[in-house]
Amino acid sequence: MSEQETIRKTVGLSLSKDEGLINGGNTVSEDVPDEMAESLNLATVYVSDAQYNRNIFFDTSPQAVRLYLLYNHWIMQMLVYVFIITNLALALLEDPAVVPVPIWATSTIEIICLSAFTARLVHYAKVIPKEKFWKDPKNICFIFIVTLSFIDLTIYGALKAAGYFGVRWSRVLRPLLLVNVTEGRQLRRAFRSIRNALPQISYVFFLFMFSVLVFSLIALKLFGKRGLLTIDGSSYFTDYFEIVFDLYVLMTTANSPDIMMPAYNYSIFFTIFFILYIVVNTYTFMSFFLAVVYNNYKKYLKEEVRQLVKARRFKMCRAFSVLQEAWGEGGELMVSQAKWNLLVKLVKPNISIAHRELLWSVLDDQKKGHIGKLAFVQSCDLLSIQVITVRSQAHPLLNCFPFVYNSAASRFIHHMVRHRMFVYVYDAIILINAVFIGLDEENPVVSNAEWGFLALYMLEIILKLYATDPRLFFARHQFWNWFDTIIVVSALLGTIINSALKHAGGYTSRQILDIVFIFRVLRLVRLVDSIKRFRAIINTLIKIGPTILTFGQLILVVYYIFAMVGMELFKGKIQYFEPNSTRPGQEYCGNPLLKGTTFAKLNYCKNNFNNVVSSFIVLLELTVVNQWHVLTSGFTAVTHVSARIFFVLFHIVVVIIIINIFIAFILEAFLVEYTVDKSDLQTSLEKKIEELGLNVQEDGVDNGLVDAMESCDNELGPNESGKRKPSLMFKIASRRSRTVDGLLQRMFESDLHSEDFDEEEEPNINFSNPVFDSI
Repeated sequence: MSEQETIRKTVGLSLSKDEGLINGGNTVSEDVPDEMAESLNLATVYVSDAQYNRNIFFDTSPQAVRLYLLYNHWIMQMLVYVFIITNLALALLEDPAVVPVPIWATSTIEIICLSAFTARLVHYAKVIPKEKFWKDPKNICFIFIVTLSFIDLTIYGALKAAGYFGVRWSRVLRPLLLVNVTEGRQLRRAFRSIRNALPQISYVFFLFMFSVLVFSLIALKLFGKRGLLTIDGSSYFTDYFEIVFDLYVLMTTANSPDIMMPAYNYSIFFTIFFILYIVVNTYTFMSFFLAVVYNNYKKYLKEEVRQLVKARRFKMCRAFSVLQEAWGEGGELMVSQAKWNLLVKLVKPNISIAHRELLWSVLDDQKKGHIGKLAFVQSCDLLSIQVITVRSQAHPLLNCFPFVYNSAASRFIHHMVRHRMFVYVYDAIILINAVFIGLDEENPVVSNAEWGFLALYMLEIILKLYATDPRLFFARHQFWNWFDTIIVVSALLGTIINSALKHAGGYTSRQILDIVFIFRVLRLVRLVDSIKRFRAIINTLIKIGPTILTFGQLILVVYYIFAMVGMELFKGKIQYFEPNSTRPGQEYCGNPLLKGTTFAKLNYCKNNFNNVVSSFIVLLELTVVNQWHVLTSGFTAVTHVSARIFFVLFHIVVVIIIINIFIAFILEAFLVEYTVDKSDLQTSLEKKIEELGLNVQEDGVDNGLVDAMESCDNELGPNESGKRKPSLMFKIASRRSRTVDGLLQRMFESDLHSEDFDEEEEPNINFSNPVFDSI
């Protein structure tokens, strides 16, 4: 029986008329008329835009649609990011460079990148109306950045050729290309979150600074006339602006309790001042910052999600209007199953026929052969649900030795391996092994025990391979199976090699043995994941991982800008010498101005802005906050006290604003994912799978992280009881959102009103944004 006939019999549905299409293709069949092909291409663009939340007004002419499909092709998008990363990475090769190369080489690479950006922008201009192109702020920013980069490159090259000093000031604009590309909508949303929160943050910040200024004035009058000295012998709290900076640092707790000790040594009652200051500014105002950021972030993000939902529904309605046709006596507008199948083939070319038929059975629950607008609009959300198509195949041993594999002893092994107690026993073995790893490995008992643990781990893998089809055990996303096998095999090979070299004589190194122990310790991760409460946290972290990457890009942009500015301000001011160096100036980082400073005494010389890598490390240390005032003191000592502005500004932007917005997002996303419930569509899909008797029966062992990471078609062997399984079965892979926009919609869907789902109203696609376009 053919696969298609099996699907007909199993799913109970008739295949659509597009069976001539190759499964996994992305082109319309040659039998489809040209007019229909154009309509399908246009509808495909609308549905794809709805899936990926691309809110772009494109020209609907056939030529423009084809260009738009090419513009959104994954290869084109990947090339854009390749050129952006290459352009950003030029900082490694430019002065001050990690790897110095001639200026003509870096200039050539930059010209190629800028030319690629220009070509991409021209391509974009070909697919949208001209009036829309010139009204889009991100296009203006993109043109502005590319033009300034070309101008700066030309001027800098001319100055260097003439032997003059030049500054590459346009390098601070490079990360803004990452923000203004069409694909950077998530990053633009993060910038809008900052922009929207700034007014309210500014009120709290000004009040906080007023508090610092008042406390500084009190400190000046309270301690300034008492002749107190710091530990390095300088006067204590006698200069007002120094007091302001020291108390600002105290708010970050970086100089606590050092800043308090002279007053504390003089009188215990002076600690009251510092206690009040910390309570008011460190705990109260910093909590206000987080509360204000969280409240405003949620408020404005909810409005964006509302617009996002309306835009998504609008795109799907446009796709419906392209494919609709009149049905029945009343002329009701519908989309046929044949057209829907062709559309899904174009939108999701890798989807299996069985999966597609299953989705149609959910939309067309009355088996009419066509669906209305409401059901069609839901297709976008339905396609986003991750479903695994499971093919049942017999174990290779069953085919070769059926009598032995079906014997009572074999069934006992199957039952034992799939029992929960089997997991508990090996979790205990992993824990005991961790205790032995902490003991002295030179002890013969411990050394021999390691071989015993390795034998037990190998037995575990062999038993699992016996009870499970190897094709399923090593399926693409069977994370823990791959993890365990790699760890155990690597540890076994490492132990064998280490023992062989040791017995050969002359080998005394512990490197191989140390690597073996590291591999063995990693198995504790599986033990943590087996605990339900821990697994919930780990899975939640995995699910919100893509959303965290958005803020990673935001940090990268800010770090890059500050790194470029820092290198121009501080490059060459501080030098690092290797420990065995005999060059003069090693004790003061090559700059006499640092003699006797805390910066030099703590050997912070490697914390400098002499290249982009060390600059990023310094900025990371500043983000952590501890000792950031010592880093600041080193750079102010070699330049000017006004250099503090650079470091205070970085602290305000990154630590106070961006980190608080990041925390606000994580709080909201974590609450959503931790208490996530299934959507109505997902519930309907699961009910349909159960109704057809095609659901995958779990073995009673919770796979934890496996379920969180599994997202592809799989194969499944026969069940323990020997009953024949359907040739095709389905399983909802995960409840997590595939995209950031999907997570955002779930975060605020309870707050959305019914009018947000109005399909008729054309939404405001371009959200207000004075700096960057919203999408």
